[in-house]
Amino acid sequence: MSKNNGTTANHQRALVQRQIWEIANDVRGAVDGWDFKQYVFGTLFYRFISENFANYMEADKDIAYSKLSNDVITPEIKDDAIKTKGYFIYPCQLFANITATAHTNDNLNTDLARIFSSIESSATGYPSEGEIKGLFADFDTTSNRLGYTVQDKNARLAAVLKGVEKIEFGNVYEREIDLFGDAYESLISSYAANAGISGGAMFTPQHVSRLIAGIALHGQTSVNKIYDPAVGSGSLLLQAQKHLNGHITEGGLYGQEINPTTYNMARMNMFLHNVNYDKFNIQLGNTLIDPYFSDEKPFDVIVSNPPYSMKWIGSDDPNLMNDDRFAPAGVLAPKHKADFAFVLHALSYLSSKGRAAIVCFPGIFCSRGIQQKIRKYLVDNNYVETVISLAANLFYGTSYALNVLVLSKHKTNTTIQFIDASSLYKKETNKKVLADEHFKKIMDVFDRKDDVDYFAKSVGLEEIAKNDYILSVNSYVERKDTRELIDITKLNAQIKFRSGKINQLCRDIDSIVAEIVT
Repeated sequence: MSKNNGTTANHQRALVQRQIWEIANDVRGAVDGWDFKQYVFGTLFYRFISENFANYMEADKDIAYSKLSNDVITPEIKDDAIKTKGYFIYPCQLFANITATAHTNDNLNTDLARIFSSIESSATGYPSEGEIKGLFADFDTTSNRLGYTVQDKNARLAAVLKGVEKIEFGNVYEREIDLFGDAYESLISSYAANAGISGGAMFTPQHVSRLIAGIALHGQTSVNKIYDPAVGSGSLLLQAQKHLNGHITEGGLYGQEINPTTYNMARMNMFLHNVNYDKFNIQLGNTLIDPYFSDEKPFDVIVSNPPYSMKWIGSDDPNLMNDDRFAPAGVLAPKHKADFAFVLHALSYLSSKGRAAIVCFPGIFCSRGIQQKIRKYLVDNNYVETVISLAANLFYGTSYALNVLVLSKHKTNTTIQFIDASSLYKKETNKKVLADEHFKKIMDVFDRKDDVDYFAKSVGLEEIAKNDYILSVNSYVERKDTRELIDITKLNAQIKFRSGKINQLCRDIDSIVAEIVT
């Protein structure tokens, strides 16, 4: 893409994102934005799969699928479409046809509920059933959040449909940029930024996701599968795939999410980024207590931004001590801080050639007790490749300066690299972001493993052991003293000179006062 085309694409992307955020705010009325998000997400998703499906049905055929009668759809046509796309939408159910009469349809809310149920049930008995089932579960067309009367509900639903209809995405298959997917992620990030902790728990900003994905994929020419054990909205998985420059991984994208609403958003996010149902596998459940994919492991790439200092059952469940994820460390992560439980889970699922990049709360790298014992296990077995400290206020929901822990099972040295990237950021509104030059600087030193004054240092495992297995970056990378150097002699001279001036001024004032008094 030329520079000019890139500028045009960025302008188009920004325009679409602004339009859809305005629609989300204008239409929701008195409904809280975080509560209303599923209606905006669901409508955007409904439009995308409708256009995507219509394009598929019209491929190499001189037809307008939206104008066909349902009667022309044979069982064979439907079967073939579901096997390819994973779902089926009849012509009369398409977004365009429903939106055309939305403002005059007295049954709009029940019609939409029936259509969404039909789309989901179309996959029943097919390989795509698990990826399609429940996608619209949070799009409750009967909810009082839309209004207390059917008329109010229909009016708000029609406004959302019409608003999303006005956005000019262009043809699904002719766009050079993924406007649908970008608009969706823009909405997620906007809601996350405004929702505080609840939003930050399910979305990793794209600029940080890019760094995590870049590190996890660094040096790997081909990977089997990419996995996120706390997948949230799926942004880390999608960034990892994007970092492969369009190459599809052999086994696709895998993830697990505990929150049902976020789980649905993650699956929608996959479809909206043109990841077909057979190229991702996202499951609902508690990763630490009821993990999926034990039969799928190991994974060459693991990326994750798990909850910080989350409570979990830990030692209250004695069976976990025999779990092959936690048993090698000899202890379970503290019940009030599950951070290292996620780390050990990821390590267990990591292949011998792979790498895991995990966002961590910095306190776990210097605390004593159980967490120190787990660090000892990781260090003594040479699993820790790098620890990176990032700037504060880069993430949604927290202003803390978080760290990235990089794990590897194929290290050829006995050192751990520490990178202090806390000064790398640029300000955007009330948040900080990692710019291209910051990404490049971190990746360059991560690749070379060179020592750089005040920025990066590789430390031997013996030294770390002597330092109580502390893995805090500031314990090994000296901070540059940015305080202004002061010339004491010159300062004293200035003080003496100014004191003389002040004394002279006082004498002059006394003289003037004396003259006035007399």
